Formats: sequence, C-alpha cells, structure tokens
Amino acid sequence: MSHPENPPPAPLEVRLAGVLTGLPGLGLLVFGVVLLVHGLRTPPIPGNNVWAEFGTYAVLALIFLAASVGLLLGQTWARSPGVVVALLLIGVGWYLLGPSGQPLWGVPIGLCGLAALVLLFRRPSRAWALGMHEGETEEEAAERGGLAGRRAERERREQD
Repeated sequence: MSHPENPPPAPLEVRLAGVLTGLPGLGLLVFGVVLLVHGLRTPPIPGNNVWAEFGTYAVLALIFLAASVGLLLGQTWARSPGVVVALLLIGVGWYLLGPSGQPLWGVPIGLCGLAALVLLFRRPSRAWALGMHEGETEEEAAERGGLAGRRAERERREQD
C-alpha cells in the first residue's frame, strides 16, 4: 500500500482555530502597548514597573501568536499549544463573566476559546494531527505512531 510521504495539509478546522487563537494574541499585544504608552505619559508610581507589565503582555501575546501561526501554517506541533490557549481563553472568559462582572468581554472571549477547542478536537483535526492514512482508523494511526511513525516508515524504506 502506497502512502503519501508528506503530512496532509491542515484542514479548515485547524486553520480556523489558528485564527481564533491569534485574535486574543493580537489583543494582548495591543493592550500591552496601550499600557506602556499610558504608563510612560503619566508620572511614575512607586513600585509600578511599566516595562515589566508591558513585557508580560508581550510575551503572552507572542506565545498565543506562535500557536496561531503554527496552526495557520499547518504545523502539527501547534495543536497542543492551541488547545492550551483555548483552555486559557475559556478560563479568562469565565472569570470576566462571573467574578469580574464584565459579560461584554467575558462572553466573546469564552466563546472564542470554546470554538477553538471544539475545532481542534473535531475528527478532521484529529486525523490531521495523527497523520492518518486513507482508510486507517485513529487507533491504527496511534499504534503506528502518527506522523512520527510515518517518518520512521519513510526512513526504513530509504535505507532498504
């Protein structure tokens, strides 16, 4: 049985999840810049480090954006960070909705995380992450080792 050598392109679900994880990353980056500009324009407050605050938001934004870009480019490594980002968004949305009393922010952020999570666990996304062959079950792909197993198969054929 002949199988393609390269992993299949990422399905639409994965690319949409990439967009949904990227939006909050851009929001964090914009928020960090706004805080930095505001902090530099106001008199310094003892114990407040505007640069550290900006750095925290910038690093979080870059993590979110790295997962997003990885999903958009169809990199299978980005699925797990994408799931983590989605779970974080659900938690932030829940906190904004409940204890913070900010439903106008909490509902869209929580729904964004929930939608990304659902997209990353739909069957086409799972099949893509496992590197499933045509007609292969998820269990068979997992036993084979997914994409890593596909690479090992290719290397064995090249050695023969």
